[in-house]
This record gives sequence, C-alpha cells and structure tokens, in this order.
Amino acid sequence: MTDLRACPSCDATEATPLPDYSPAPYIVARCGTCDLTYLRNPVDYVALEEDFAWEKTYEEKKVTTKGSTSLSPAIRSLRKKLKLTHKSNQHRMGAWFNNGKVLDIGCGNLMNVPEPMTPYGIELSKALHAYADDWMRKRGGYCVHGAGAEAIWDFEPEMFDGVVMHSYLEHEVDLMGVLKGVWRALKPGGAAYVRVPNFGSLNRRVVGPKWCGFRYPDHVTYFTLYSLRDVARRAGFTVELINRVGLPVDDNIKALLRKGTTPA
Repeated sequence: MTDLRACPSCDATEATPLPDYSPAPYIVARCGTCDLTYLRNPVDYVALEEDFAWEKTYEEKKVTTKGSTSLSPAIRSLRKKLKLTHKSNQHRMGAWFNNGKVLDIGCGNLMNVPEPMTPYGIELSKALHAYADDWMRKRGGYCVHGAGAEAIWDFEPEMFDGVVMHSYLEHEVDLMGVLKGVWRALKPGGAAYVRVPNFGSLNRRVVGPKWCGFRYPDHVTYFTLYSLRDVARRAGFTVELINRVGLPVDDNIKALLRKGTTPA
C-alpha cells in the first residue's frame, strides 16, 4: 500500500493528512480542492472480497470499539428529544421508487428492498452474494457478484426505478465510477437512496479517532453533507436530505440522489 491515490471525487493530488485518524499503515486525508476526506492507500478489490469482507470487519469493529463510541450525555439527551432512532426507511421506498425495479448495491444479507418492488443486487463478498442471489431470484430479480463500480455496467441503461446504497458508498474505491453507473442505470427522474457515515457529526468531533464511523481499511471515503452534495453534482445528481433536522447529531447522512438530465 505504497501508492497514494488522487481524490476519488475531483482527481486532485494535493491532500492534507489527518494523522489522528490514520492508524498505521493507513493514510486518511482531506482533499485540498473539494474538501472530501478519504483513505489515500486503500486495499484492492481482491482483499475486500475475502480478507476484509464486510461481515468480518463489522464484527471486529464491534469488539474493538465496544464502550468507546458512546455518545456524551448531552448529545444522547438531544438525540432523544429529536426522536432520532436507527429506524428503517423501507416504508418510504414504494413512493420513492414507484414500487418498480430496485437495485441494491452492496446488498449483503440485509434484504433492503421490500415487496412489491422487484429486487436486484450487487455484492462483492462471495458468501453474502450467494445468500442474496437466492433470495432475489425468488422475488423475480437476481444479484450480480462483483465490485459495485464494475458490476453496475452489466445492467441495461434506464433499467431501474430506484437504487439503494445503504452503508455502501463509503466502501467504494471508484466513487465516481459507481455514481456515473448509477446515473446510467436509473430511469429518467429516478433516485438513489444513500446512507453514509456523517464525518461532520458532533459525535465524531467529540469521540475522535474511536468514532464508530471509522473502519480500516474498508471505509475508504468519509462524507460531510457538503462533500456528498459536491460529488453527487459531479455525477449528475441533486441531493434531497432526509434527516435534515437531526443531521448535526446523527452519525449518518441519509439522502436521496435525484437523477438530473445529464452528468456534470
């Protein structure tokens, strides 16, 4: 992991290292041009497929950070007052996606697409792909095995009413590649639901390096609302923020990316 990549959003090569968030050998930095925070030396897809598969790193993260990422009493109280809970947005997908064909990228085994929508998927982990493909075929769809930015191009243009990227986009090395592929795969007026860790959250500022949003090496991009809007614009989307009221104290950003008429 000696080569340092350019910014995955704007391709700038100048970035400010963030040593407090860079446990060896990983290098997290903030782009000097577009302000995106990202991992400069990610592992390749082959390693993410098996050695650092999501189902492995997720369990390891729970063990290593147990008891270290709890919210301060003040933040916890504020979240309670704002009624911020980790509730699903599945009940809203029918309206968002016209109960049509929906692609879940990085679907894992979570089954994020409820009936009557037809689920399709992309999954890099071999074990999770097999599980998802079996489930989706029973509902009239199927799951492709591979990296999101590569497999997205296997689908026909304007095939989907909606795309789900729930806890996925922060894992994707080829950020612009997958977003441009999503733009191509969506029908005119279609939308993508995105849920990513909120690097701008108050909790990250309080907890620091032990914040729950850090996962090495499979989290390769860390978004603020500003940087998410910027990268979405570059790929041809506008952003509709879902958790607007509680965003400052929410560890995640939840948004709809609406397909525009043409990529920027």
